[in-house]
Amino acid sequence: MISRRDFLKFSLLAGTGIGLSGLTGKLIWAGGTASREGLRAPTISTASKKWVFLVDTYKCVGCGLCVRACKLENETPYDAPVTRTWVERYVVKKDGSVVADSPMGGRDGYLKNDPQGIIVPPDEIAKAFFVPKLCNQCTNPPCVQVCPVGATYRSPDGVVLVDRKWCIGCGYCIMACPYGVRFFHPVYKVAEKCNFCYHRIWNGMRPACVDACPFGARLIGDINDPSDPVANVIRTERVAVLKEEFGTKPNVYYLNFDSVVR
Repeated sequence: MISRRDFLKFSLLAGTGIGLSGLTGKLIWAGGTASREGLRAPTISTASKKWVFLVDTYKCVGCGLCVRACKLENETPYDAPVTRTWVERYVVKKDGSVVADSPMGGRDGYLKNDPQGIIVPPDEIAKAFFVPKLCNQCTNPPCVQVCPVGATYRSPDGVVLVDRKWCIGCGYCIMACPYGVRFFHPVYKVAEKCNFCYHRIWNGMRPACVDACPFGARLIGDINDPSDPVANVIRTERVAVLKEEFGTKPNVYYLNFDSVVR
């Protein structure tokens, strides 16, 4: 008997006419209804909620506390060069050129003036700032559309989730994401990304990165709640989203967004 994951890999490859070596023996499908890992009755109602995230780039100092908190909370190996959220540094020079970097996702902060290992003389710098990034929890998520087994799906409250038990590691979702937020988990060998710390917000808590930020650069809220302060900012102030031209309709919004951010 082979595992469900190998069965799905075999079926997927067989459907495309590609042979698969190493899978031998009788194929047996047990059937039944598989539960999605982590999904259970939440302690807060999700029927009318729609989670949104707000990032204020003016408040981010690039300390990396959010990245460290995320890794620890979500079991991403601390020294692995992958992370669910990261912080980018942008240095805009007076000649209009831009140098950007994010060593280890900004985990250890930015203590030196050395973007990409380049020392930029202070008199050449027009401006410099930090930009936190994470999964945009798209309303039209390309990753969901390309997943052949339904391991990536969008919850009723607007968060795109990944079921480790269903994921076969084909990598289609990683290639489809225009924001580069997905990666292969180095331990579980499945697709991984930010999920707003869904296990925490279900229980009335904030995501680990929000709790860890000492300056309030990261906030989460419910856009359907008229009294929610985060939703009020998104509705009434000038905010931006990443790569709006892709039509994914992100639910991560940026205050004080700079056009050089890519």
